[in-house]
Amino acid sequence: MSDATQSHTPPKQASRNFFQALEIDTRLLGMIGAFIVLCLVFHVWTDGRFLTPRNVFNLTIQTVSVAIMATGMVFVIVTRHIDLSVGALLATCSAMMAMTQTVVTPEWFGLGLNHPLTAPIAVIVGIVTGVVIGAFHGWLIGYLLIPAFIVTLGGLLVWRNVAWHLTKGQTIGPLDSTFQTFGGINGTMGETGSWIFGILATGLAIALLLSARRNKIRHEFPVKPLWAEFVLAGMVAAAILGLVAVLNAYEIPERRLVRMFEARGEVMPEGFTAGYGVPYSVLILVVIATIMTVVAQRTRLGRYIFATGGNPDAAMLSGINTRLLTVKVFAIMGALCAISAVVASARLTFHSNDIGTLDELRVIAAAVIGGTALAGGLGTIYGAILGALIMQSLQSGMAMVGVEAPYQNIVVGIVLVLAVFIDIIYRKRTGA
Repeated sequence: MSDATQSHTPPKQASRNFFQALEIDTRLLGMIGAFIVLCLVFHVWTDGRFLTPRNVFNLTIQTVSVAIMATGMVFVIVTRHIDLSVGALLATCSAMMAMTQTVVTPEWFGLGLNHPLTAPIAVIVGIVTGVVIGAFHGWLIGYLLIPAFIVTLGGLLVWRNVAWHLTKGQTIGPLDSTFQTFGGINGTMGETGSWIFGILATGLAIALLLSARRNKIRHEFPVKPLWAEFVLAGMVAAAILGLVAVLNAYEIPERRLVRMFEARGEVMPEGFTAGYGVPYSVLILVVIATIMTVVAQRTRLGRYIFATGGNPDAAMLSGINTRLLTVKVFAIMGALCAISAVVASARLTFHSNDIGTLDELRVIAAAVIGGTALAGGLGTIYGAILGALIMQSLQSGMAMVGVEAPYQNIVVGIVLVLAVFIDIIYRKRTGA
């Protein structure tokens, strides 16, 4: 074979070698590609309105609630269970927090609606409620051996109506002003704070990449070429800082700026502008995603969860208390439902009876589209978040082009079925 023949690399082979060197999962690449195509299609279809800073901002704060619960649904599905009650549990936690702010703290403790302790007390009440109900579901499933499908289907009916009973079917609001900052538009980091957050997040992401490389070298595992590490670091930095730039580009309306200055007893300078920046709800999602990823990859609990999902019998024989593990997994799911309730009700600024309706569909779809295997044992946190973003982008885009809500749900249902079908084909071909 001549030197010219040896030096020639077909384009397809070069592309395949490039992605192999980066060690990026082909399924993840497919999801990112589908998301980009989806955004471009809707951007063209909406005459350039879909990828504007305003819509990207709204898209992020609308995605957070479902994405938070999707990270917990990964653990549930990985252990070969399902949770159909997440939307109803969110509603109950939201109702508990709303009643705490408007009835319990004012009447029982004499604390006003906007007292500094009102929001923390409400959040604690909501999280405790979610953990207790989630652990109760886990006990029924793990110790009484009632199928998760039945337990959580019953929970869907019970907790949705418990929320209605707590509020007597009324909308409760407005909520505490501090509490509202967790929802998005009423609580953002501002331009300077957002850039600081973006730089710190980029530095942390690059540090984690370097740490993973050092661990592989220390244990004599093969590592990626240095150029591949730099490419990955550049992609991560571009994604984080690009998002920060877009969110900062969404300017606060002039009237709102005037009111903000007046509240401080100041006069707004002529020509002054300011961007919203990164919402606190997105910061909450980043923190939860980091914690859940660490739990999944670096802790004994995470190893037990994936081992149990891969082979429950072998896990039990190896000494894992799978019954207690089930309680822990559903308790985590309950806590995440409560945190999602904080974000969802704070974004609305009130509690409503229909909050969380059909969220169980969106959460399960996000986890499955993100690569979590319904057969158990496989799933990623970042995949579930990307799945939630794809789902919300699909719904948001359809709403912008005038598709009515019933037809949106039809499309979401079709996408869910197709995602499971594609997952089955992918795993058959890859042997995963």
